[in-house]
Amino acid sequence: MANNTLNNIRASVMATAKKMAKAGLVSGASGNVSQRVQDPERDLLAITVAGKDYNKFVLDDVVIIDFDGEAIEGDKLPSTETMTHVAVYRARTDVNAVIHTHSIYASALAVAGMNLPPIIDELVVSLGGEIHVAEYGFPSSEELGENVVAALGDRNAVLLRNHGVVGVGDSLEEALAV
Repeated sequence: MANNTLNNIRASVMATAKKMAKAGLVSGASGNVSQRVQDPERDLLAITVAGKDYNKFVLDDVVIIDFDGEAIEGDKLPSTETMTHVAVYRARTDVNAVIHTHSIYASALAVAGMNLPPIIDELVVSLGGEIHVAEYGFPSSEELGENVVAALGDRNAVLLRNHGVVGVGDSLEEALAV
């Protein structure tokens, strides 16, 4: 895959991470953003690195990795939630972007263990209906990824028990809107 294409994808992920921070959906280095990389030879994704304040992000703070977490481009540590992103991409071929935030309202519901019922029509149209709370899984664990996929189903969002929210979409813009 051309380096120019990968750099464009990395730039889009970086810009989305900055928008996420500016919108107040995360604070400091919490949360993460990824985009599936369309490559006919292997499964790849571009993902934000671990532990970097999004307000200080540069292009090198987005790495390209395969679905085993091995670096393809970039030498920094990918997000600690990489395996959750990979689990979603493996389960949902229609998903091309995954965003995990700690937004206040979603986190409050997740801590309370409360599903979000479809109280307005837009929840059904854009999110797919009631948003479920995934069973607790330790952050960065494969168990968390499995629990996210199970609770996400065919919807576009899932609350993470005692943690936050994951939104998915066909594009970074769609996932951020979720």
